[in-house]
Amino acid sequence: MAEDFNTNRSVILNTAVIVAALGYFVDIYDLILFSVVRVQSLSDLGISAAENLDKGVLLINMQMAGMLIGGILWGILGDKRGRLTVLFGSILLYSLANIANGFVQNIEQYALLRFIAGVGLAGELGAGVTLVSEVLPKEKRGLGTMIVATVGVSGALLAFWVGDFFGWRNAYFIGGGLGLLLLFLRVSVYESGMFKNLKEASVTRGDFFSLFTNGPRLKKYLMCILVGIPLWYVIGILITFSPEFGKSLGVQGEVSAGKAVFYSYFGLIFGDFLSGYLSQVLKSRNKVMVIFLLSSAAMITVYFLSKGVELNIFYFVCFGLGITSGFWAVFVTIAAEQFGTNLRATVATTVPNFVRGSVVPMTLAFNAMRPSVGLQTSAIILAAISIVLALFSISQLKESFGKDLDYYE
Repeated sequence: MAEDFNTNRSVILNTAVIVAALGYFVDIYDLILFSVVRVQSLSDLGISAAENLDKGVLLINMQMAGMLIGGILWGILGDKRGRLTVLFGSILLYSLANIANGFVQNIEQYALLRFIAGVGLAGELGAGVTLVSEVLPKEKRGLGTMIVATVGVSGALLAFWVGDFFGWRNAYFIGGGLGLLLLFLRVSVYESGMFKNLKEASVTRGDFFSLFTNGPRLKKYLMCILVGIPLWYVIGILITFSPEFGKSLGVQGEVSAGKAVFYSYFGLIFGDFLSGYLSQVLKSRNKVMVIFLLSSAAMITVYFLSKGVELNIFYFVCFGLGITSGFWAVFVTIAAEQFGTNLRATVATTVPNFVRGSVVPMTLAFNAMRPSVGLQTSAIILAAISIVLALFSISQLKESFGKDLDYYE
């Protein structure tokens, strides 16, 4: 019999946490799969090696554009219709899109389905984190989101193994199938008590535009977004295009994008666990973010200094990038804790997706700068901008550890 999480709130490993964690696991699998199978899938569709990078950027941008739009739609629905509606509606959409992705025959079909999948992928994390944050006591919710993130990012490891051993089409089929299987767990999950109370209150829910009509609220929202951008700079630029960086750096051997994703996400598992645990020990989200942002800056520097290294050393650097960028759990928890119940799902869903969507302007800027300053210099400029903005932003946000979340904006 399922637990009633509104009366038994002291359990960390309850069904809400487990379902959110497994949902994020499948979410990350599908989100990262394209980076793993990019070269193989585009080659099979007749794209030349010279065009692989440009077409890869196009498809990533389509996926991320879908996530930007989906983030807004699912976020509003999360506050208007409930966290569970979004949690499983998004899983259904991206699962079906990924199954269809296994049948594509040209770039146009590939791009359309990556966009649709992106819309679906946008909803799961924010809804899951919002639900977990609201059903756990304030002293323990950081542990809940730590579990969600740690289990979730390991989905990238499965994406690598499946993509490597079963081929890119089967990898999309398997990802879609895993998502559909996850839907059966829905029956054992309860909606959060805070949202049930919200439905009875005479307060506007899910008003996305209200984030832009109040100066302090808008500033807080923008700061939440900027804090997370360095992680997706690392994944969207340094790891996704690691084969091209490997050649530019003179790495001894051919860098596999799939293996770079594998090692970086393997590192993210440790990083997300460590950052979540440290936030509980230090009783601070902000201090942990500063520690990890500075550590990430150091590892990015090591990445660009890895000229002529052996292939295994380069992969070890990717592993280190993953550890130091493993602040996703803390980052999303900060966003959820900054806003009231009537806007929490909207914020917790849109913020991570705007961060993911930042890959679009970053890749566009990356490609625009490459002809004039080169591959490495353009990436270094983007790294410096993203780290500086993130450090400034976290300094502007109030500490949210232990904050009571049962209030309205």
